[in-house]
Parts: sequence; C-alpha cells; structure tokens
Amino acid sequence: MPYVDQTQKNCFYTVFFAPRGFDRMAGLGMQIAQQYLSPFDKLIGLVGLAGSGKSMMIKGMFPGLELVNDDDGVNVRPLPLLDAGEETTRFYSAHTYHVDIHFEAAFTQMHELAQAIIDALDLGKRVVVEHFDLIYPLLNRNAHLLIGIGEEVILSRPTLFGPEPQDIANIVFKSQPFRRMTHSAEDLCEFVMRKHGLTDTFLHSDVHHGFIFSFLEKPELAISLEDVEQEVNRMIAADIPISFQDDTHIHIGDESWLCHGPRMHVRSTGEIKKFSLSKEYLTEPLTGRFLLVGVVGESAGQKLNDLNKIE
Repeated sequence: MPYVDQTQKNCFYTVFFAPRGFDRMAGLGMQIAQQYLSPFDKLIGLVGLAGSGKSMMIKGMFPGLELVNDDDGVNVRPLPLLDAGEETTRFYSAHTYHVDIHFEAAFTQMHELAQAIIDALDLGKRVVVEHFDLIYPLLNRNAHLLIGIGEEVILSRPTLFGPEPQDIANIVFKSQPFRRMTHSAEDLCEFVMRKHGLTDTFLHSDVHHGFIFSFLEKPELAISLEDVEQEVNRMIAADIPISFQDDTHIHIGDESWLCHGPRMHVRSTGEIKKFSLSKEYLTEPLTGRFLLVGVVGESAGQKLNDLNKIE
C-alpha cells in the first residue's frame, strides 16, 4: 500500500465544483495534484461521462503525459500500456501510462486491458485510467486515488470499506445533466447581455446548479436583469439547437459563439429546466466585486444564501 501522510489518509471525500472550460478544469487538476496526489499513488481512477472533462483534468494533474484518446494520438498503435511489461521495452518504458477504457474497448478485449494494468502496476508503473468503473470488476483492486467528475468533482482515497467506483459513478452520472444545463444557460445569459451592451470582461465562478458572473464594476446594460432573464427563457422555449463547432466555439442556432468547454452543453436550449437570474447585482463583501447569479432546476426557487447548503 503506498505511503500517504496522515492528512490524506484521513480523507474520506473531498468535493469541488466542477469548473466549465478547459483552463479552469486544468487548473483544478493542478491543485489536486499538488494537494492530494502522493508520489506513491500508482493507480489513479477517473469516473465520468464523455465530455465531463476527465482528459483535461489529467492534463492538469500530469503535464506532458501523452493521452491515448487525443485526436493527435489515436493512430498510435498498439496501446503503449500493452507493451509495458515486455522484456524488450521494459527498460525504456514510461513511468506513467494513460488508458481510456471506453475508447480502448473498441480495440482490445477488456480482460487484456485489465491484465496490462495489473502488469504495469506490478512493475512499479503508474496507470491513469479513465472510465475506471468499467474495468474495476476485472482488476480486483481499487484505485489509490479515485476521482469522479459530474456537477462536482469528488475525490476519495478508497479503502477496504469503499467507496466503490460505482458509488462515485452513481453520484456524478446523476448530476451531470445539471452541469450541462448550467453551462448552456451561462452562455445564453452572456449572449443576451453582450447583445444589449455588455462589453466588460468578467470572471466565471460556480454555485450549486448555477453560475456566477463576477464584475469589477457594475455593468451598464440597455435592459434590466429581469428582461435578460425573460429573453433567455424565450430562447429556452424556442428550443434552439446547440452544437459543437471546434475546441473554442459552439453554435447556438446559426450563431458561432466563443466557448472554452464546447462539449459540455445540452443538445438544444429546450433541455434547460427552470432558469432563473438574480434581479440585482450582489456585492461580495471581501472583494467589492459585483456578482450576477443564474441557476437552473429546482434550485431556481431557493434563497441565494441556501444554494450551497450542505444537506
């Protein structure tokens, strides 16, 4: 069992908001690596649906690691992990391997992938496994560090008593639709505000089932925030298609829109449920910044100071 300090050993769950956008997800990956990753962790498991940001999290945690599901690397065959235990390549083999089980299952039998992971671990290699829940039943061992990505990022150090990968999967799979709804509503809100005079740059942040725009100065718009909410809800009612364009853009109907998390969206605006926007800017006491809060789902009816309430 790898050594971990007492603080990490006592860690049951650590929960973060799952940020939207490549830069923010990579930044969270760096933070997790600095604070929670031990040099002796050999098996890192990630759980989450396609587009949830697992690969970007890994890039933040392990800069320079070649991901086998990158568009530039899918033609690299065979999977490097499969050769990790070969006598002819062992001396020159990498220290850390990446494998996307969902992707690799199209090329290699699951039992072969499981055995390759076990062989690499027995050689002292580190293996970072996406869709860890799919391969876990064949491994007979849990991850040293298990990360689930849905609306929140859940980090745990499993023991004999759990949590099991499927426990984490059940949580993050259930919450993922809210993350998609929130991200799409966030872009629609900015779209409407830009249309009506917003020129300022601002920071993005998160709240339970919602988003926060953080401004240095209170924006001057041609319409009220109540009108912004109504116009966004009209776009939602119109069921406008939202589609991937490239790594930094989406299509909202026929409009191209800058987005740094283009895979994390609903397929059309009609999938967004119960969007609500704060009718005035809130002032953050510590920074003096002006905050605009938007929420989706049942949270739309909650008091703002109850949004992050721990149940």
